[in-house]
Amino acid sequence: MSNLHLITVLVEDKPGVLARVATMFARRGFNIHSLAVGPAEELELSRMTIVVDAPDVEQVIKQLQKLINTLKVVELSGTDAIEREVMLIRVNADTEQRSSVLDAAAVFKAKPVDVGATTITFEVVGDPQKLADFLELMRPYGVVSLVKSGRIALAREPKARNLRAIG
Repeated sequence: MSNLHLITVLVEDKPGVLARVATMFARRGFNIHSLAVGPAEELELSRMTIVVDAPDVEQVIKQLQKLINTLKVVELSGTDAIEREVMLIRVNADTEQRSSVLDAAAVFKAKPVDVGATTITFEVVGDPQKLADFLELMRPYGVVSLVKSGRIALAREPKARNLRAIG
């Protein structure tokens, strides 16, 4: 059984912060499934999005909060988060297969970004399940190569209960 948890960590953008976070997980024997780091809304801050296999996520959060340069740690669930990944996938697409590969990709709004003599490379953006479904759809054609970004996520904003039309 998997104990995957989605955690976002707001940190100061300083050398060594990523290494300290990764080391903390490694010392505790937790496997990081995905890690994405990039600039946050304020200058000199970065946001890490970590998908980790950990039986006790509360302990992970407490340990992250203790690390130097950590400002905020939040666990997100699938219902209270907007999650996205990017995948580049190169599939076989000879002249006989090309139109069927392109038609199948269109269903997922996959964007062809490189067309070779016998392959097509697609860019797919979406939630992790969409990317997994697209990968399964492309497998029969032959996946030549594949790369995925780490997962990124933000908490959803609460919905207003009494929205009124403006004007």
